[in-house]
Amino acid sequence: MRALIQRVSEASVQVDGQIVGQTGRGLLILVCAMQGDTEAKAETLANKISKLRIFQDDAGKMNLSLAAIEGSALVVSQFTLAADTSRGNRPGFSTAAAPADGDRLYQHFAAHLASLGIPTETGRFGADMKVSLINDGPVTIWIDTEAT
Repeated sequence: MRALIQRVSEASVQVDGQIVGQTGRGLLILVCAMQGDTEAKAETLANKISKLRIFQDDAGKMNLSLAAIEGSALVVSQFTLAADTSRGNRPGFSTAAAPADGDRLYQHFAAHLASLGIPTETGRFGADMKVSLINDGPVTIWIDTEAT
């Protein structure tokens, strides 16, 4: 699985003009399931993200995790993280999981993150979503379970 995480002061996602998910201080997590991904990979990714020490401590160093700051997460499905730009100018997405698998793994990832004690809200899989955020830092980190 792949994720792009952004440390945020706040973030929200709208579908058809209605807010369907939001977070205050914490993380906006864009998630993409890849072909061959499993529930175990979704859990590995959630565990890793929940423990990343990317929030500032009292000395101003990135030393605290999402749990340590009692932050929350907004998880948004983002199949375009599977983009292959190696040929031509039009990205290919054939390495992304099939929609049914992608939805299942996205939901599993969000549920596992919540089970770790992180208040978690989500977007709507497959919907045309409008995401708003205030990136804090900015801090933006790419994680791929194939590389960890």
